[in-house]
Amino acid sequence: MLSTLVIHAHPRPGQSVVTADLHRFFASRDAVEVRSLYELYPDFDIDVAAEQQALLRADLVVWLTPVYWYSVPALMKHWFDQVLAHGWAYGEGASNLHGKAAWWVTSAGGDTASYSETGAHGRPFEEFVAPIEHVARFCGMHWLPPFVVHAGHAASAEQRKATGEALAKRFAEYQASTHSTTNKP
Repeated sequence: MLSTLVIHAHPRPGQSVVTADLHRFFASRDAVEVRSLYELYPDFDIDVAAEQQALLRADLVVWLTPVYWYSVPALMKHWFDQVLAHGWAYGEGASNLHGKAAWWVTSAGGDTASYSETGAHGRPFEEFVAPIEHVARFCGMHWLPPFVVHAGHAASAEQRKATGEALAKRFAEYQASTHSTTNKP
């Protein structure tokens, strides 16, 4: 069975509605390992070897975070800096992540209209994805289009249920497509 690693980074998970729903979704699935960075490393002292071993076990790597200032929370960025090291994740001879799939599952507080040229953020959300995408691509990973939940804090129970269904569908599609690309002869 395809192995999925979820790197979860939310500095205040108890205050999260959407990211908590997304976390529960992944935690309830078979062949999914969830590593919650703020629980594992509250002092930001990352066990790089443990994180790299977890990455080696996975075919699909999910970065589960809220959007913080058009990026990821500080500990997720620190994780990128420490774990995705030169010589291991990228650079001459580094192929540990080549061919693995990377997927950013995220929640953005603003609604879709706020992520437009005329909205509060002045640009479509897709323009803020590039730095995260390039982290994956620079490490030789296959980038999957992100799953973004906009304005989830204001979502009704029906909307949250629909989000869960959409995530389940996309996850199944990605597992199937990732499985076919990682098992090619």
